[in-house]
Order: sequence, then C-alpha cells, then structure tokens
Amino acid sequence: MGEKYEPKILALICTYCTYTAADMAGSMRLQYPPNVRVIKLLCTGKVDVMYLLAAFRAGADAVMVSGCEIGDCHFLEGNLRAKERVAHAKALLDELGLGGDRLEMFHIGASDAPKWAEAVSMMTRRALELGPNPLRGRRAAAAAQGERELSA
Repeated sequence: MGEKYEPKILALICTYCTYTAADMAGSMRLQYPPNVRVIKLLCTGKVDVMYLLAAFRAGADAVMVSGCEIGDCHFLEGNLRAKERVAHAKALLDELGLGGDRLEMFHIGASDAPKWAEAVSMMTRRALELGPNPLRGRRAAAAAQGERELSA
C-alpha cells in the first residue's frame, strides 16, 4: 500500500500584513490544513524568482507568496514587484513542465485572518489535485542511485 500523499507547501509571507493575519488566525483558532511551512520576510518585494524555483527543486509541492493588499505595502511597491516575479516564475514553471498552478500570489491584509485560512486551504486542495512535485521523485531516485553506486 502506498502512503497517503500530504503536500508540502511553502509560504513566503510579509511580516506586516500576512504574518499578522496568520498569527491572528491562530489566535482565533481558525482551522486550516497543517501542510504549510511559513518563511516570514520583511517584505514580499524580497522574493526572487530563483528562491521560488529553488523551493520546487528542494521538493515543495506548492509555493504561496502572500503580501500586503494592493496599495498597502509598507515599502510602497514590494507587493507589486512580488506579483510580477510570481507571474514570471509561473510562466517558467509551465515551460519546465512542473505547472504554474503550483505557485500563487495572495494579497492578505493584517486583519483578514479568514482569508489566510482560506488561501492555505485552497493551495492544499490545489496541491492534492496536482499531485506530488515530480522533481521530488527524481531527487529520491538520484539519491538511491548514488547509494547503490557507493555500495557497489
């Protein structure tokens, strides 16, 4: 029997808005899937396309970037820059055959804890529909091949 697939979701979130919303979701005891791992950034303007692609290479099944609502960025345009970079990374993921749907940008205000919980639930559902990251299987196969070569 195979193991039940539990997607690994990485969330890159800004400290001022989305992190506050996520913290509030915990305080409000809102329920959402436990599959997400959060990396708090000062601003989503720090998100680089290379970071997003590296997350998938490291085995993330889905990645979400979440910053302030449009017009509310504490660094003026950081969330807009992140939005552009996410759109570019999605196109690259489509070209690579991984699927751009594994990556999504959200704009969640500090007081919108229910929106955070819904975003995590949506990305979990999407990752379940898309299945495991195909690169994770290749990494495991390459590691197994390396172990066989070392033992031979």
